[in-house]
Amino acid sequence: MTDQNAYTEKLKAQMSEWQANIEKMKAQAEQAQADTKIKYEEQIKELRAKRDEMESKLKELQEAQGEAWNDVKTAADKAWDDMSNAMENAWKRFS
Repeated sequence: MTDQNAYTEKLKAQMSEWQANIEKMKAQAEQAQADTKIKYEEQIKELRAKRDEMESKLKELQEAQGEAWNDVKTAADKAWDDMSNAMENAWKRFS
C-alpha cells in the first residue's frame, strides 16, 4: 500500500468515527431541553460543515498525483486538525 493510499484509508476511518460521534451528539440533542437543544444543533451544524470539508479534501487526495498530492495533503492535515479540535470541543461542551 502506498503512502497516499494508507493516508486516505486512515482519513476514511477517522471520518467514519467522526460521523458516528455526530450521530451520538444528535441523539443527545433530541433528549435535551429547548435551550440546550439549540446549542447542540448549532454545534452539529458546524461539525457537519467541517466533515463536508474533510470529504472534499479526501476526494482531492484520491485524485491528486505527484507533487500536487503533497499540497493537497498539507491542506487535508489542516482540515483534519480543525475537525479534531471542533469534535473535541463539542464533546467537552456537552459532556
